[in-house]
Amino acid sequence: MTLATKRLTFAEYLTYSDGTNTRYELVNGELVAMSIGTGQHGEIIDFLYRQIDAAIRRTGHDWIVRPVAIGVRSPRAGKWDTSRIPDLTVIPTQQWRELRNREAVIELHEPPPILVVEVVSESTKITDYRAKRVEYNVLNIPEYWVIDPLESKVTIFTLIEELYEGAEFAGTEPIVSGTFPELRLTAEQFIQAGEIDS
Repeated sequence: MTLATKRLTFAEYLTYSDGTNTRYELVNGELVAMSIGTGQHGEIIDFLYRQIDAAIRRTGHDWIVRPVAIGVRSPRAGKWDTSRIPDLTVIPTQQWRELRNREAVIELHEPPPILVVEVVSESTKITDYRAKRVEYNVLNIPEYWVIDPLESKVTIFTLIEELYEGAEFAGTEPIVSGTFPELRLTAEQFIQAGEIDS
C-alpha cells in the first residue's frame, strides 16, 4: 500500500519517521508500507535464514545473511529514488560491518548483494516477479530467488551475461543455486517451511 504523502527524496526517506514501527520501501519517491505478511511468510523467511546461514558456515565464505535488514537502492525510470528491502540479503561480512554505523542501504557505487530473496504474498506478487526482477538485474545482483507459496514454486534468477535467466522448481525437485550449490533443498521444503523441523 502506497502512503499518500508528498514525494520524498532519497535523503528524506533515510530520515523519515512516522512514529510507528512500520517499515517502508521507497518507490519512485513514494513510501510503500511493507506488510507484516502471513505466518507462513515469516516461517519461510526464518527457515531460509537458518539454511543459508548454515550453508555459509559450512563453506567458510566470509558472508553474512540478514532478514529484512538491508536496503538496496534501485533504479526506476532512470531515477534513483527507490530503495527496496529484500526479505533476505546475503553480502560480504566486511560490507555489513561498513553498514553498521550508517543507514543500512547499499548504494549504487557499492558492490551489490551476492543474493537477494523475496517471498511472494498476494500484495507483492507482480512487484516481486516483474519490478524487482528488473531492478535487481540492473544492479547486477548475481542471484535473485522468488519463493512463491501462492503457486508452490521457487524461481531462481541467475545473472548470465548481464541478464537474468530464470529456472523454476516445484514439488520434490531440488533447487539449483550457483551461489549455494551445496544447499540440498527441494522447492517443497521452501514452501512448507513451517512444517519442517530443520
